Amino acid sequence: MNKLSVILFLIVSNLLIFSCANKNNKVVESVQVKDDNLEIYDFKEISKFLNNKDDKVYVVNFWATWCAPCVKELPYFEKVQAEYKDKNVEVLLISLDFPHQFESKLKPFIKNKGLKSKVIVLDDVDSNSWIPKVDKDWSGSIPATIIYSNNSRKFYEKSFTYDELEEELKNFLN
Repeated sequence: MNKLSVILFLIVSNLLIFSCANKNNKVVESVQVKDDNLEIYDFKEISKFLNNKDDKVYVVNFWATWCAPCVKELPYFEKVQAEYKDKNVEVLLISLDFPHQFESKLKPFIKNKGLKSKVIVLDDVDSNSWIPKVDKDWSGSIPATIIYSNNSRKFYEKSFTYDELEEELKNFLN
């Protein structure tokens, strides 16, 4: 009986060690969505999308499928992407959906809505750490949007109409 306890202890210990090692060495996951990969990142990996230094204007929207105001404004971001892509504007949709719903909810949503903008997923449970890194005044509520270019950056914790979004974008293009 004592040998069985030692063996069981070793098995459980190895499983715990393996589990912790996997959490500390997070690998970017990829989920298939209509022939494209849905990229899943932690905040450290997402931060590169929030700080590009080139000649583009970036419109970055934090959203989720469970957020009604987010879903309502998504067509406006899609319209901006379509109408301004030739003017060096790039729209990035950062999903805050729950990991257990990537397959059952997020992937079908992206496909059914025919989203053309780049969609990536922020999968980082330490929101108290990364929310103020996005913007010091962000309460964490969504939708939230950043519009930025090399010389300017503005954060919005609100829903947009298309006209409001276009007006803010034009401030970055002038």
